[in-house]
Amino acid sequence: MTFGCIKCDAPFSSDNCIASISGSIVGDEVTDSYFLCDNCGAYTKVTWWDNFSGEETRDLSGPLNKQDVDKRVELIGKCFTPWDKKCRCNAHLEYFNDTLD
Repeated sequence: MTFGCIKCDAPFSSDNCIASISGSIVGDEVTDSYFLCDNCGAYTKVTWWDNFSGEETRDLSGPLNKQDVDKRVELIGKCFTPWDKKCRCNAHLEYFNDTLD
């Protein structure tokens, strides 16, 4: 990984990822991953958007409120296959606000 904490810029490893979910929106694959910084305790969300055209973008946001992250992580945890962009379980639909293909 080539990014770090939005607050202190400490580098992240895969061990810092506390939850991740993927969905398909208008043919694009969108993946949100939540990271907890070991250094300062801040939460960062990384969104990867893999456009149908082939171009991938990445956006970092935060620092995020712990209670908000806890709610999102709990929702993601209700899906048995959060990595499956084609999953249409209630957790996926709620997480992506019913915008999935």
